[in-house]
Amino acid sequence: MTATTGRPAGGDATPAELLEVAREAARRAGDLLRDSRPADLGVAATKSSAVDVVTEMDIASEKLITGLLAERRPDDGVLGEEGADRTGTSGVEWVIDPLDGTVNYLYGLPSWSVSIAVRKAGETVVGVVYAPLRGETYHAVLGGGAFVNDAPARTRPAPPFEQALVGTGFGYLAERRARQAEVVAHLIPRVRDIRRAGSAAIDLCDVATGRLDAYYERGLRPWDLAAGDLVAREAGARTGSRPGEPASGELVVAAPPGLFEPLQTLLDELGAWHD
Repeated sequence: MTATTGRPAGGDATPAELLEVAREAARRAGDLLRDSRPADLGVAATKSSAVDVVTEMDIASEKLITGLLAERRPDDGVLGEEGADRTGTSGVEWVIDPLDGTVNYLYGLPSWSVSIAVRKAGETVVGVVYAPLRGETYHAVLGGGAFVNDAPARTRPAPPFEQALVGTGFGYLAERRARQAEVVAHLIPRVRDIRRAGSAAIDLCDVATGRLDAYYERGLRPWDLAAGDLVAREAGARTGSRPGEPASGELVVAAPPGLFEPLQTLLDELGAWHD
């Protein structure tokens, strides 16, 4: 117990306490990104100057989050997209994407978010995704259900495969994008339609809230998927990679039972897990 608060310290912190810190960190970082974005960012004088501003905002967001964690959770480990990498002693690790959907942020599109997950012994126990321009916060605690703005979130019932609305994303490398386009070309005649929103964390939360029937993508990093994966699972989705494997950078598939299985099988047959 800590002397000042009487609350459990380090790895003994309750999920509710970790969730409280994660929500505060995500809110502060998301509000910073929203309020400090130049109004003319998308039409900046040169492409490089606009990208530089986004990079600076990304780093500022991560510094805000890691600074708060250093104050509130100094013994925890941290893994962040922008270079934060600290091994803690508490058994708790924070996995941070300070700005998921950077191209959307650059262009002024609303689908960008701050994603924060908490892991213990390699298992995600808390996930928070804050999407400021949507005015929504998605969160989940392992075994405690998923929520959007504190209202329960649930996936849609599995539709017939041909009626499924499926989200996906594409990598940055041309070779990978070309391979991903081949997979989409085979998939799109078999489903209702495909959506590409540009934030993996939001896509996973859209599965959780029934705005998408399913989602898949190759090439995600731990900070892209950790929080959204938990939110989707706690809302009733199954998530995974190739059959029998957990969601990973190789492939992430998320959908309610009944749709997950045939989609995963088809994506495996189409080779969506490799370039």
